Amino acid sequence: MPIYEYRCPRCEVYEIIRVMGKAPAEDACPTCGQPARRKISAPHVSRTGTAVFQLIESTERSASEPRVVSGSLPSTGKGAAPIYSSNPLHRKLPRP
Repeated sequence: MPIYEYRCPRCEVYEIIRVMGKAPAEDACPTCGQPARRKISAPHVSRTGTAVFQLIESTERSASEPRVVSGSLPSTGKGAAPIYSSNPLHRKLPRP
């Protein structure tokens, strides 16, 4: 549901959530009760520069336009164990 902004002549700007198209041009201020006029403001559209939006967009795009992979397959990880020590005596120790 959209958020409508109203400006009271005495108080500050306040917001009301109403069904789209059902917001009247004037509404009673919740603080003082005086009639407040609806304010014309810019809509809060999603920001396309944020990382979250870019992630959502790439996820949706990958459903219909998957990325073409080129190159070799990734390794399975069954290679030689990394060497943690250069001491040759440590190679004789039992492995977990």
